Amino acid sequence: MNRKILKLENLLQFHTVFRQLHSLGQRRLAQWNHVFSSAYPVWTAQVCIRPWQTDLLIGAALSQYRRLVTKKEERSWKSQLFSTKSKKEVEVWIGMTVEELARAMEKDIDCVYEALMNTAIDLDSLEAHSHLDEVWIKEVIKKAGMKLKWSKLKQDKVRENKDAVRRPQADPALLTPRSPVVTIMGHVDHGKTTLLDKLRKTQVAAMEAGGITQHIGAFLVSLPSGEKITFLDTPGHAAFSAMRARGAQVTDIVILVVAADDGVMKQTVESIQHAKDAQVPIVLAINKCDKAGADPEKVKKELLAYDVVCEDYGGDVQAVHISALTGDNLMALAEATVALAEMLELKADSTGPVEGTVIESFTDKGRGPVTTAIIQRGTLRKGSILVAGKSWAKVRLMFDENGKTIHEACPSMPVGIVGWRDLPSAGDEILEVESEPRARAVVDWRKYELEQEKNKEDLKIIEEKRKEHQEAHQKAREKYGNIDWKERSFLKYQERKELKPLKAKEKEERDSHVLPIIIKGDVDGSVEAIVNIMDTYDASHECELELVHFGVGDVSENDVNLAETFRGVIYGFNVNVGNVIQKSAAKKGVKIKLHKIIYHLIEDLQEELSSRLPCTVEEHPIGEASILATFSVTEGKKKVPVAGCRVQKGQLEKQKKFKLIRNGEVIWKGSLSSLKHHKDDVSIIKTGMDCGLSLSEEKIEFKVGDEIICYEEKQVPAKTSWDPGF
Repeated sequence: MNRKILKLENLLQFHTVFRQLHSLGQRRLAQWNHVFSSAYPVWTAQVCIRPWQTDLLIGAALSQYRRLVTKKEERSWKSQLFSTKSKKEVEVWIGMTVEELARAMEKDIDCVYEALMNTAIDLDSLEAHSHLDEVWIKEVIKKAGMKLKWSKLKQDKVRENKDAVRRPQADPALLTPRSPVVTIMGHVDHGKTTLLDKLRKTQVAAMEAGGITQHIGAFLVSLPSGEKITFLDTPGHAAFSAMRARGAQVTDIVILVVAADDGVMKQTVESIQHAKDAQVPIVLAINKCDKAGADPEKVKKELLAYDVVCEDYGGDVQAVHISALTGDNLMALAEATVALAEMLELKADSTGPVEGTVIESFTDKGRGPVTTAIIQRGTLRKGSILVAGKSWAKVRLMFDENGKTIHEACPSMPVGIVGWRDLPSAGDEILEVESEPRARAVVDWRKYELEQEKNKEDLKIIEEKRKEHQEAHQKAREKYGNIDWKERSFLKYQERKELKPLKAKEKEERDSHVLPIIIKGDVDGSVEAIVNIMDTYDASHECELELVHFGVGDVSENDVNLAETFRGVIYGFNVNVGNVIQKSAAKKGVKIKLHKIIYHLIEDLQEELSSRLPCTVEEHPIGEASILATFSVTEGKKKVPVAGCRVQKGQLEKQKKFKLIRNGEVIWKGSLSSLKHHKDDVSIIKTGMDCGLSLSEEKIEFKVGDEIICYEEKQVPAKTSWDPGF
């Protein structure tokens, strides 16, 4: 507006100059009026126009123009402001799909396609679920006449932290002495469970499948001196590394059992490492000292390499020579453990909310989800509200290791807890809260946190996929950039033709190289051990191992349906299968394989994987012959090369396969066209006999000294290369 007014004012200045010149002309004209006034009175009056009338007219015009221009500018500014305010705001985010963008705009999906027409994007490859780049999202919003608003990620939204945490450390004056928690560790079959049997005067070993501990057990043992010790019996098998680590983290003392006749083994070293990681002192129990080949001193020397220095060698590790089978020197071991516990001055706060750790969890048919736990602080009573992981419980029942109902559990005491809404995982921290609503809030918060972590990971994956798609699209554009639309359409048709669906036979061959499995176990720790073994699978190039589902409890109808859908196999560890489920599985053609010992299950899995592999072909030699002379015979119009041979080993059979070897290299494989002894056609030539033979391929030339090998091919079942490590 100011620019227009400035132009008008310049025109007015020009008009002023013009008016001054006009006035000057009027003065001169007035002088002439004296001469011609009488003759031309009317003309003079018309020429003499008053200047003030002109100024008034111009001023009014200028004022009116200013008013009109200002109103026009105000009207356009108001209309522009109104149109900005009326634009619809659309909330968008990075990586959104075509369908999501259309939904956010409250438009049909075709509107998005129309907006992207005549752009660089390939509409042919754009589907409803295709992710859009930031530039195309902006383009669609702009063409739709809407306003763009980038939404913040959900994890950026502030939400109140409602998690439950451990209490601050109690006043040392309020602490009371507690029993030590002792974990027994060592290699498989070194006598850990037998040792515990003698201490408890029970027969735990007799109940273990194959004599191998496969669960973590918590037992309270009362010694003749009146002292109480909580023992954790951990599996020594290689598969249960996670259980041993969990046992080391909740314990005060580790009793390392080493067989005097076997020495330091792989799981012995692993147990030492777990104890060091948890910063737990070790008491060495050298077992099987009653055996003829026992050498305790050798064991002590071997342990020096792993920084376990016994008192005999100037260290601080107590070493006790025992025999778990006969019970020799067990009291000395117990006294050494109690003495070390007194030195540690173990104390706990038995008041206030309960804190503990889940040792094991399983599902009982009559009781539902059950956990074995070690109480570390407070006193657990019936009716307490507990939270562990993403589950909570109102304690309905508590029992000891013998199944006897108890009414309260103090620190260092192992206890079975019934009343969980869901099954917590082994190793989860147990915390007591004031009410059920508080427990639900804690569980909801933990699930929310887990969901946010998953969203972050998913967003990273989406971004990576988007970049890959963008690069692939860019390569496709470069590929089709310099050709006309007809050729481009033809090439795309050829590509789509190559991606035709697999035939039934091809699909069956592809599925045969994949083994979907479902794992069901009796307790959470067993399932964890089996799944950890699955993680070591490194033979996917031979056959893919696909873990469809795993869980705790007996095999159910849902497991059978899942196995039928994926054409998989169900593996059960220490679980049962009802008659109804067995009949259903047989009807649907689903294999259910049950095992009591973990390495038997893994061996069965290896056999199943091997059965999915194609058979390998092996060559078995039948006879060998050396070429003594070469010549050719005429058959019709062709000359056929013939080798004169003598059989050195075995026999030559015309129906079998042959190979020609020259200087140790195979130069031909195939079948014979003729095999003759003198002039007679024969089917078999035995050792020491001469013969003449010709090959099915006439272009091959013989040389004296070449070898002819007769062999047959046999298909041999392949074995998987996967080695689980035990």
